[in-house]
Amino acid sequence: MSLKEPPEYSLVDDFVAPACSDFVEILYQDDDILLINKPSGLLSLSGKNPLNWDSVHYRLVHGQEEMSPAFPHAKLPHRLDFGTSGIMVVGLNAQAAQHLNKQFHAGTVRKRYIAVLDGWLAEDHGQICAAIAKDKTQFPRVKICDSKGKVAISDYVVLQRLERPRRSLVQFSPVTGRTHQLRIHSQLIGHPILGCDLYNNDHSQQMADRLQLHASDLYFKHPTSGEHCHGKSACQFS
Repeated sequence: MSLKEPPEYSLVDDFVAPACSDFVEILYQDDDILLINKPSGLLSLSGKNPLNWDSVHYRLVHGQEEMSPAFPHAKLPHRLDFGTSGIMVVGLNAQAAQHLNKQFHAGTVRKRYIAVLDGWLAEDHGQICAAIAKDKTQFPRVKICDSKGKVAISDYVVLQRLERPRRSLVQFSPVTGRTHQLRIHSQLIGHPILGCDLYNNDHSQQMADRLQLHASDLYFKHPTSGEHCHGKSACQFS
């Protein structure tokens, strides 16, 4: 009998999130939803590692401090990366959460982000089209892969070109919502997002003490009233 060969890779996530002292800010509340501002450096959902218990979801369900409200039935229909700050919508009951989930899966929710990129982009606006696939050898990274990746499209507009050092303040409007899409698309065009630990160049990660990516706008339908809603969160680094 021959021994089985070891797998070529193993998806091991040994990341332990540092403590985050910033609060989850409630921007809007009704009986069915919350609009919140997620701080950079906080997980959206608690991780499998028991040390990564702190998260947006945990704080909402349990309350952030003794006198703050708790929302025991809160559900997150979408997530933001650990380093990304900004607007999120939360369902406060099963029906609202299910309705919001359907909107995200159908691609009818529109999102905008503000980012600071290394260098000056040549064009004032454009579209990045590059398929994204999981990178089974470098978890949790993803990779550009035309043959096996899923379609990924990011529209951008340059808001301002900054000096010393040269940086570009950019508004992204992702057409699709792939994991790490804006981060890897920015690296692909030679202008990685400042402060990004996974997709960077020789100096872009050291140019900021946090990921310079902020979810600024969210457009969706209210799960009960059907009204068109626009959630907005001001960007602190723009």
